[in-house]
Amino acid sequence: MLLNKALRAGLQSGLRLQSNSAAAVAATRPQKAPAGGFSFELTDQQKEFQQLAKKFAREEIIPVASAYDRSGEYPVPVIKKAWELGLMNAHIPEDCGGLGLGIFDSCLITEELAYGCTGVQTAIEANSLGQMPVIIAGNDAQKKKYLGRLTEEPLMCAYCVTEPGAGSDVAGIKMQAVRKGDEYVVNGQKMWITNGGRANWYFLLARTDADPKCPANKAFTGFIVEADAPGVQIGRKEMNMGQRCSDTRGITFEDVRIPKENVLIGEGAGFKIAMGAFDKTRPPVAAGATGLAQRALDEATGYALERKTFGKVIAEHQAVSFLLAEMAMKVELARMAWQRAAWEVDNGRRNTYYASIAKAFAGDIANQVASDAVQVFGGNGFNSEYPVEKLMRDAKIYQIYEGTAQIQRLIISREHLGRFRK
Repeated sequence: MLLNKALRAGLQSGLRLQSNSAAAVAATRPQKAPAGGFSFELTDQQKEFQQLAKKFAREEIIPVASAYDRSGEYPVPVIKKAWELGLMNAHIPEDCGGLGLGIFDSCLITEELAYGCTGVQTAIEANSLGQMPVIIAGNDAQKKKYLGRLTEEPLMCAYCVTEPGAGSDVAGIKMQAVRKGDEYVVNGQKMWITNGGRANWYFLLARTDADPKCPANKAFTGFIVEADAPGVQIGRKEMNMGQRCSDTRGITFEDVRIPKENVLIGEGAGFKIAMGAFDKTRPPVAAGATGLAQRALDEATGYALERKTFGKVIAEHQAVSFLLAEMAMKVELARMAWQRAAWEVDNGRRNTYYASIAKAFAGDIANQVASDAVQVFGGNGFNSEYPVEKLMRDAKIYQIYEGTAQIQRLIISREHLGRFRK
C-alpha cells in the first residue's frame, strides 16, 4: 500500500522511518495478551510509540506552531509527515491498512502531539472521531472503502453532527433524511465541524423519523457522505480563539442524495452509534488536554528557573514553587484519568463513566494550568512573543468540544447514581 511505500521511502525531514515509524514499531508487537495485575510501567513498544511522537512534536510541530496560529493556515505539510510516520489513523484495523492500535497506545501518541500544538493535534484527532462510527458500526465493505482510503493517502474525514441549534442537545438535531427508493435525500445545516473543509467524507447524523415525540435512540440514522457529493456546500473557515490552524466550518446540505449502502447498521441506529464513539474518543481528548497542560508546566518551570527577582530565581520563591507544585499535581492526575479510561475500554469494558471523568477533569486542568503558567510568566505571559498565551487560548476548547464540561458532569452524575441504586 502507499502508506508502506512512504514508510520505506523515508521523509525528507531526515526522520528514519525504517526504525522510527509507528508501523515499524507495531510490526514488532507480539500477540495481544489480556492485561493483568496493576502496573504503571509502559511496555517497550509503548515507549517507542511515545518517543516517536515526542520526537515528531518537538522537531516538526513546535518550530512551526506559532506561525500556523498567526496565519490560521491548515498545517498540510505537518499532517502529511504525521501520516507518513503512521502517527495518524492509529485506530483503523489492520485489515483496512491501519495499525489497529488500542485506545491506550493511541493516547500516548496524542498526548505527545498535543504537547507540540493542540491545533495540529485536533486536526489529526478529528480524523479519529470521524472514523470511529465506521470502525464500531460499519460493515466490511464500508470499512474497506472509507477507512482503507485514509491509509492509502493522507486524507481527512469529519464527524458531522453538531448544528447551529443543537450542540450538547444532540436529540435536538433538525437535519432531515427522507428515504426515496434506494437513496436518502438530506437537507439541513451542520456547524462547528472540525476538518469540515478538508474532509474527504463525513459521518453524518440526521433525523429519519420526523415525529418530534420519537425517542432519540430510534429517530436518527448515521450515514457516510462523500464530501464532494452534489448539494454539499462548505462554509467559510471560522477564526476561533485558539487552535486556529484547525479547520472548523459550517456545512449546508441541500437535496444531498446518499445511497442506502452508506447507512451504518440500519435506520434508527444513528444516535447509539454517535454516542458510542465518544467512549473511545473522549480518552484521547483528555490525553490532548494533558499534553497541553504538561507543555504549560514545562514552559513555566523553565522560565521560573531563569527569571530572577529580589536576587534569586523566582522558582526559589515559595509562592511560585507552590504554584508549580499544584500544576504538577494536576497534570499527573489528569494523565492517570485518561489512562484509566483508555485501559477500561481496551479491556472490553463500558467506560462511559471513566471517559467522562477523564474528559471533564483534564479539560479543566488544561485551563487551570495554562492560566497558572501565564501567571508565572507575569507580564511576559500576556504577550504573544511567549508561548503560554497561545496555550491559554488553545486550552479553552477542551471544556467545550466533544461534550462540554457541564455535559460530562451530567453523564458522571447519572452513571454514579445508577451504580449507587443497583
